[in-house]
Amino acid sequence: MAIKSVSEKIVITGGEGGLGKTLKNMLEQAGAEVMAPGRGELDVTSPESVKLFFQRVENVSLLVANAGLTIDKPLMKMTELDWIRVMEVNLRGAFLCAREVSRCMMRQRSGHILFISSFSALQPPAGQVNYAAAKSALLGMMKSMARELGPRNVRVNAVIPGFMETKMTQGLSDKIKARALAGHVLDRFNTAEEVASFITVLHQKMPHTSGQIFNLDSRILP
Repeated sequence: MAIKSVSEKIVITGGEGGLGKTLKNMLEQAGAEVMAPGRGELDVTSPESVKLFFQRVENVSLLVANAGLTIDKPLMKMTELDWIRVMEVNLRGAFLCAREVSRCMMRQRSGHILFISSFSALQPPAGQVNYAAAKSALLGMMKSMARELGPRNVRVNAVIPGFMETKMTQGLSDKIKARALAGHVLDRFNTAEEVASFITVLHQKMPHTSGQIFNLDSRILP
């Protein structure tokens, strides 16, 4: 699939993760110029880092807010720092990047902001109050931004990739993975490659779609 223009610039935060790397490769193969910075290059929790990064990048056509962090603990053992750290990366970081990139998108009257949310936003497990709250708030932020930026031809969507065996989940026990798999009606997990393929199609082939949440695995939403 060919991206609309070889000069198209795409930014993927959390670029050192499994999904970030896979998506970067796929979009580059499609002809785009892709920046997928890790924390050393773009610290999404730092307003200064975000501002400086996007000052150096012009004419961004797609931002994928992919940076994420989990610190799962029972409520009684979760500290305020655990709560703050997860909120800083998953919610505030996405807000800071989206706010900054929206400036150029509104000027050029085109662009696409895509938030990577989680199934936990809609059907959270026990022990994830911080992560579930952050990812749920992300969906509300997406809908509001879609209404606000739509008149300037800027799209805003959210993807729920589903459970994938990536760097973020590799430390989970087999018991937890089995419990997650039990909720999939197709009895299999999603893959980073399939998620990257969907995002590429959503960005390239669905120019009239905004304000939507896409759940990509086979768990049925309530």
